[in-house]
Amino acid sequence: MVGATGAREPVLAVGALCEELEELQSTLGQGPGVDAAAGDGVVLVPDLADGPAVRRWPVFAPAAAERGMRGLFAFPVAAGAARVGVLDVYRRDPGGLGAELLATALAFADAVLVVVLDERGAVAGGPDHRRDAMLPERRAEVHQAAGMVSVQLGIQVSEALVRLRAYAYVHERRLADVAADVVARRLRFAPDRRGTDDTAVGSEMMDAPPNSDHDHPEGGT
Repeated sequence: MVGATGAREPVLAVGALCEELEELQSTLGQGPGVDAAAGDGVVLVPDLADGPAVRRWPVFAPAAAERGMRGLFAFPVAAGAARVGVLDVYRRDPGGLGAELLATALAFADAVLVVVLDERGAVAGGPDHRRDAMLPERRAEVHQAAGMVSVQLGIQVSEALVRLRAYAYVHERRLADVAADVVARRLRFAPDRRGTDDTAVGSEMMDAPPNSDHDHPEGGT
């Protein structure tokens, strides 16, 4: 989904691997879905291991290919200039979607738009409405953690979110897990010192490095 500020957050994933890759795009701030959310239109990538994809997304593309996902196709969920989200479609083998599958994906993107507008308008989704796969609680926790980090470091919430993403990337952790540690006060960010990275003892605070070379890991988005 694309929020009012333009921030992109994953809210639904089908399968553990897709969820992991959506989380990875969110953490890194790069990938086809990120570009589609930024207004690049439909982004079709038949092979994430190919040179153009690696050059465009130097961190995300190799990471996705290593996890066994080769194709990624991002479709904006939008009504005119108003973008409410992005539908990402993955495939394990390299190759395009073809005309029929492309038309199907575009139809699904339109269907997602209808669901989102119904949801925002408080229209019931019926018994088949898949709320069990939605992740709003975890995303709310990320925002709560960003607010806490902004206080700890005396910075804007938007910058605090960048610090959280950088910390998750550097330590090869999921952004949601890092946020959970911050909210539970197992992890804190200090502006003046570095501390241990051991989160095994829940009663102990640890200091996250206030600055990192990976604050902007992708060099793009």
